[in-house]
Amino acid sequence: MGCRQSTVVDDSGKTERQMKADANLNFAQEVLDPKYVELEQRLGITRRQLFTLHKSWKGVMRDMADCGVEMFILLFKSNSELKNMFHEFKDLTSEDDLRANEALENHATLVMTTLDDAITHIDNYDYVSEVLRKTGASHVRFEGFKSDNFLNIRDPFLEAVKITLGDRYTDNMESIYKVAITFILQTMVEGMEDALKNKAT
Repeated sequence: MGCRQSTVVDDSGKTERQMKADANLNFAQEVLDPKYVELEQRLGITRRQLFTLHKSWKGVMRDMADCGVEMFILLFKSNSELKNMFHEFKDLTSEDDLRANEALENHATLVMTTLDDAITHIDNYDYVSEVLRKTGASHVRFEGFKSDNFLNIRDPFLEAVKITLGDRYTDNMESIYKVAITFILQTMVEGMEDALKNKAT
């Protein structure tokens, strides 16, 4: 005779097998949730990747200002003509001076706040698309700014995130961030181009 082990593992009287079945059902329901199915179809981001993105993004946002400034410094290295659009720091040449410039930090923080809103709510496709299109359209007022300028931020953004996250920035993480930032920037391009069309008519 052996001791009979109780199969009840929680206060509701469910057995371990029943709890596992419930967990599997919940996971299946979440995976098949129309919101996440739509997100994967539109962006190519799965629910698991979304969770990974949101978790790592919190690490980026802890150093929001530094990451944003680094992103702009990298942008100006590859697209020096864009710096001329910012009269507050267009004449600064050294990276140290740029990093210490309050105007650049303020602008970088503003941009990072927009990216934060988009990435944090990226599972709400319609809301994020509307916000990004409006943000893109708002750049019509800047003389000399072209919609393609948005796309120039992609690689500097990825590099700045990589610097910020360090060893936490894996190949898998990079592929997720590439999908997210490409969607964000392309939507802003579309918003500005639509605004330019409307302005011309």
